Amino acid sequence: MDKPTPSFTDGMPNLSEAHFEVPTAERMAATAPPAHAPRFLILYGSLRERSFSRFLAYEAARLLEAMGGDVRIFHADGLPLPDDTTADHPKVQELRNLSIWSEGQVWVSPERHGNMTGVMKAQVDWLPLSEGSVRPTQGRTLAVMQVSGGSQSFNAVNSLRVLGRWMRMITIPNQSSVPMAYKEFDDAGRMKPGPLYDRVVDVCEELMKFTLLTRGRADYLVDRYSERKEREPARLQAVAADIGFAKR
Repeated sequence: MDKPTPSFTDGMPNLSEAHFEVPTAERMAATAPPAHAPRFLILYGSLRERSFSRFLAYEAARLLEAMGGDVRIFHADGLPLPDDTTADHPKVQELRNLSIWSEGQVWVSPERHGNMTGVMKAQVDWLPLSEGSVRPTQGRTLAVMQVSGGSQSFNAVNSLRVLGRWMRMITIPNQSSVPMAYKEFDDAGRMKPGPLYDRVVDVCEELMKFTLLTRGRADYLVDRYSERKEREPARLQAVAADIGFAKR
């Protein structure tokens, strides 16, 4: 005698109490992409006069502009340490406003002591997950890059990826790591042609593609049922009832 096939919902909690709502492709398709040029913010993690991370940031800016992007670079000179002052500091407000304005970001850090620099981390630490109803990073695309003085390493970009995930950003698969950066830039700060430069082009191109695909849809992409449960209990209770998860 054949055994009855168990229901896949056996043992599940009552989803009406969890305010379950099925996300639909129609919600995403109904959102028209913005008409303006894609907006990119670039952060770099050095204050040195001859800064290779700044040079790489400018190379990324040139490429993104050539691809049709609207680019802003934040300079961390004068940015206070996190918690050393209040968030109404002019440099903090400048950084947060640029992050809110952006649809994609590029983070470029030197590697120092096997990780990103404090200058880089301080900039990210000043960006909150949410500020009232505004989310300065969530749903935005992100590309990560690093420069180092020695052999090729991926410590800084790996740490930047962890931060990007924590900030609920869409971090693209490709990345750039430039070893012995002092050999890769000329006296004017321009990156020399070669495989490492080609990789930077690849990263910027991929960032542009991901940004075009996802911008204007951040609210859909980062929408979580656990947060809907907290902010919209009455409406989601009705939705749960409509799809058959009404409380019995």
